[in-house]
Amino acid sequence: MTKLLVGVPAVVVLLVATVLEVSGDAIVRSAIYNHAGTTRLGLFLAGAALLLGYASFLNLAPFEFGRVVGLYIAVLFVVWQVINYAAFKAVPTVPILVGGALVIAGGAIITFWNPAGKP
Repeated sequence: MTKLLVGVPAVVVLLVATVLEVSGDAIVRSAIYNHAGTTRLGLFLAGAALLLGYASFLNLAPFEFGRVVGLYIAVLFVVWQVINYAAFKAVPTVPILVGGALVIAGGAIITFWNPAGKP
């Protein structure tokens, strides 16, 4: 296993990874719907670079992804809403907020519930 991110808290790794992922997706979406020509191509390349950064950063993390996947999904939901608002001025609706609360609760259960006291 790589030692590049040893000592970095899992939540920091997940936060950086989700910001890269959601930003890359937002840039690609903007390229598709709001731009043409060389600007579109440049935005596609920027989005691809961010998505590659997300995948690389997450896979360099020194922990088993299966153990933190719930936390990742919860952080992803929150970051997605923040970037969706910042990039597209989309305010989350009540169903998104209620569903998001369930996503966050589910992520916490998956990550932190340890019924058998296992490490």
